[in-house]
Amino acid sequence: ASGKAAVCAIESDSHDDFPLVYNSGMNKISHPRLRELLHFDPATGVFTRRTDNKRGCRAGDVAGSVNQDGYNYLMTDRRTYASHRLAWFYVYGVWPSYDIDHINGDKLDNRIDNLRDAPTQVNMQNERRPRTNNKAGLMGVHFRKDRNKWVAAIRVAGKSIRCGTFDNPEDAHKAYLEMKRKHHPGFML
Repeated sequence: ASGKAAVCAIESDSHDDFPLVYNSGMNKISHPRLRELLHFDPATGVFTRRTDNKRGCRAGDVAGSVNQDGYNYLMTDRRTYASHRLAWFYVYGVWPSYDIDHINGDKLDNRIDNLRDAPTQVNMQNERRPRTNNKAGLMGVHFRKDRNKWVAAIRVAGKSIRCGTFDNPEDAHKAYLEMKRKHHPGFML
C-alpha cells in the first residue's frame, strides 16, 4: 500500500440511478448517519469513507467524483449529494438555507473556509468567467461597431449601468471590475 487513500468514485456520471438531493426535504441523510458513514476534513475539504460498502468502496477511500458540471458529488445511502452542501451540513449540523458559494471560485475547493451559504443573487455576483456567448472574452464588456469602441456595463438590481466606453477591452474590463466591487458585495475577487 502506498499510504494514499483510494478514490471511490460514483459509478455513473449522470447520477440517473439515484436522485440528487439539493434543497428538498426528500429523505436527506441525518447528521448522525452522515458522521457514521463519512469523515470530512474541514482544512482540506475532502470526504473519506469510514466504512466499506457494497459498491466496492473501502474505509479510508476518498469519497466522490467530479461530474460534468465541474462539482464534486458523492453517494451515500443510495442518494447523491453535492459535496459542498454535504460539507456544510457535516460541519454546522444544519442544511444550508441557500446556495453554497465557493468564495474563491474553485468549484472543487470544499474547504469550509471557502464555502458560504448565500442567496442565489449573491452567489451569482461572485461569477468570475464570462458567459459562453460573450464574444469579448471578458466579463461586462462588449464591442460597439457603430462607435468602434468597447463598452463596459454591469447589472445592478435588474438595471443595466454603463461604466463607460473605451479604446480597448482591457480598460473596459478594468472599469467593469471597479463597478462590480462597488455594487456587488458578493463578489470576492
